[in-house]
Amino acid sequence: MSMLAVRWVSLLLVVAMGAVAQERPRARELGIAPGVMSPGPLNAITDVTGVKVGQRTVIRGDSVRTGATAILPHEGNLFEEKVRGAIFVFNAFGKLIGSTQVEELGVIETPIILTNTLAVWEAADALKRYTLDFPGNEDVRSVNPVVGETNDGRLNDIRGEHLKREDFLAAIRAAKGGPVEEGAVGAGTGTMAFGFKGGIGTSSRRLSAEQGGYTVGVLVQSNFGGVLIVDGVPVGEELAAEGGRASIEPEQDLDLADGSIMMLVATDAPADARQLKRLARRASFGLARTGSSGGHGSGDFVIAFSTEREAAARMDDGGLGPLFQATIEATEEAILNSILRATTVDGHKGSRAEALPIGRLREILKKYGR
Repeated sequence: MSMLAVRWVSLLLVVAMGAVAQERPRARELGIAPGVMSPGPLNAITDVTGVKVGQRTVIRGDSVRTGATAILPHEGNLFEEKVRGAIFVFNAFGKLIGSTQVEELGVIETPIILTNTLAVWEAADALKRYTLDFPGNEDVRSVNPVVGETNDGRLNDIRGEHLKREDFLAAIRAAKGGPVEEGAVGAGTGTMAFGFKGGIGTSSRRLSAEQGGYTVGVLVQSNFGGVLIVDGVPVGEELAAEGGRASIEPEQDLDLADGSIMMLVATDAPADARQLKRLARRASFGLARTGSSGGHGSGDFVIAFSTEREAAARMDDGGLGPLFQATIEATEEAILNSILRATTVDGHKGSRAEALPIGRLREILKKYGR
């Protein structure tokens, strides 16, 4: 086959995969609307003004199923115009580059990249290069890149180290506002959740004018275990009773809840680093609502930031309640979107991650009056 033919086949494959992905619904298309608050117009982290998301999906042959997701708090010079930030560690079985400086100084000075476990150092190198090359940074001598990860080694040849500096720079260059790709894309290409295909998911909540009119947006990279709960419905238990792929035998499946998740919380509320950490903690409540118990080998991290850059702007602690609720609800829905939008993926050494069966999910939800 000629190189031209190979390119056409690859293009058709990408188009076909995109068409399949479009058939997978988001939570609200199934009538699933966790919580009591309303989402923003896109129901995505990009509802927070200025936030941009870029993805790089790398699929090669039978074994490479990986990628990168870049989140930009704003499109300016982040090193010069840092954003307030905080990190909450629910379970520290993972690698979160740059966390100690964020903890100490309360600011984030680079884009945030999500990727696979063994690629975090290449991603950090790319963020270093991006920052040093950014106009106006000619005298910069120190950079604190922020990189999170989950392990896609079941579906992906993770030891092959297939992601390079250019892949991460491409994800940053691709960053844009508007709708965000979800499911088996970017850093979620090779991930799994609750025994099904996981991936990238996002959601948002908008506070009322009386509550400040702020927006909270969440993006997740889901790759963890547990017993799936959808809007309070014990979907995992129902599927287990049928003896399907999600059948659960706790006395045997001792690693049931192992895995990892990265959760990013963005807001335009003028929260300081201390308040953002309080906000970040609430994301773990949203995670719990989906059925995760955070196993020993689960790396569960939250990165929170505010896009409000006015130094004098501060909010009272008394106004944080609605932001807490918004974070919990958006995290829960983002996780569900990451699974619902994901398609079945075949990968490394004959592995397969099945997509959650939408037909059966509809039936189970109907059984419980949803």
